[in-house]
Amino acid sequence: MSPRHPASTTRSRALVAAALVAAGALGACSGSPATPHAVGRPGAGGAGDPYFPRQGNGGYDVDHYALTIAYTPSASQLSGQARIRAQATQALSRFDLDLRRNMHVSSVRVNGARAKAAQPVAAEQELVITPVSPIADGADFTVDVAYTGVPEPVRGDGLATGWIRTDDGAFVAGEPQGAPTWFPVNDTPVDKASYDVTITVPKELAAISNGALLGRTTVGGRTTWRWHLARRVPSYLVTATIGTFDVTTGTTDSGLPYLVAVDPSEARAATPVLAKLPAIIAYFTAKFGSYPFGTTGAIVDDALVGYALETATRPLFDRAPDEFTLAHELAHQWYGDDVTSRRWRDIWLSEGFAQFASWLWLEHQGQKSAASFLDDLLSQAADDPVWNPPPANPGRAQDVFARSVYDRGAGALQALREKLGERMFFSIMRGWVAAHAYGNATVEQFTAYAEKMSGSELNHFFDVWLYRPGKPGRRVP
Repeated sequence: MSPRHPASTTRSRALVAAALVAAGALGACSGSPATPHAVGRPGAGGAGDPYFPRQGNGGYDVDHYALTIAYTPSASQLSGQARIRAQATQALSRFDLDLRRNMHVSSVRVNGARAKAAQPVAAEQELVITPVSPIADGADFTVDVAYTGVPEPVRGDGLATGWIRTDDGAFVAGEPQGAPTWFPVNDTPVDKASYDVTITVPKELAAISNGALLGRTTVGGRTTWRWHLARRVPSYLVTATIGTFDVTTGTTDSGLPYLVAVDPSEARAATPVLAKLPAIIAYFTAKFGSYPFGTTGAIVDDALVGYALETATRPLFDRAPDEFTLAHELAHQWYGDDVTSRRWRDIWLSEGFAQFASWLWLEHQGQKSAASFLDDLLSQAADDPVWNPPPANPGRAQDVFARSVYDRGAGALQALREKLGERMFFSIMRGWVAAHAYGNATVEQFTAYAEKMSGSELNHFFDVWLYRPGKPGRRVP
């Protein structure tokens, strides 16, 4: 994610996070008593993240979502059918999905049989499902959910996430907990899945999602767009952005397909920046390893929500991006989308790495070196907000998008680069992606990996740059 205005946007992101924590507390009372003599037990109503303990659910892992939605912007009305393919990780008498209560569920089936479903009033986003028969530990099962409603974003002080209505459609950005505003989901970063997303909208609009465009069909004044994302990603990286877009396709010099959707009002400013997309992908491929997905691109809307987001394969921008922001979101395809933080406190592995990658891109372009970015960073006063909270220990949900996670986080990587040298540093950056491809990881795993690969004792270095409050010195032994 890239904030547009670091000071004001970071404050707004913090308030959104605070609101979500409060929503999570309400969610703790979800559920209904288990059937007295049922085999198995209820799945947990949260995935246990320390910052968002009620986000996601336990007792199963999702393999695939097939989402079929129809949206009418004039009425702000969404109707959806979700088929979820999952595997039980315990014997389940019941389990939860995450879905905001303004999405009204009309039918739930588990393995084809109608199941009991409840959306407790006291819970913001728990859909509690009790199948006719318990699900055995290790069993594969399917869940079909039919629902309708007027989707609403999760709101903070002037900032929204999730399904955000626009003048001509919707800007759909899920980080950190926006996915349940428009589909039923196990909304935790550790439960990655593949996706098929089918979206029907008025024919004058485009509906852009992730992965490959399988086709579009117009019938009776409405067009259906079909998308397929084969690689597993966390739910916050899935989009269904709708609006008036000019859609262009092509391939990079290496043969990678791309699809770019741009709101016509942003085309003049966006076109020269987006022309650099293939070159940025090629440069990051050389530095970080093979591009992780089968397609790339971008979505540029006229939404002015205050941030951009690294939606998988097709980063999402609320207006024409500058070169730095485009590079940041494309770098996330490796750091964040491919290798995803296991816990929200590990967000440095995503935001610090993407920020550093933007420094690298501008260095490659001859505009400003990463060393100069670090010099500028270290010229900031010790009491500047750029230093706190420490990147690897934000301390609370409200601070996961703090400026220090981005800029001090990027500075830590440039300092490591200077300490280890070019060859070793980039060997670590590439090897890290390869070692955790399409999975999740923690900061502790990265620091241990860097030590092992370099053969250097780095505990003190990482402690000073990543964990200690306050301003680190540039040269850390």
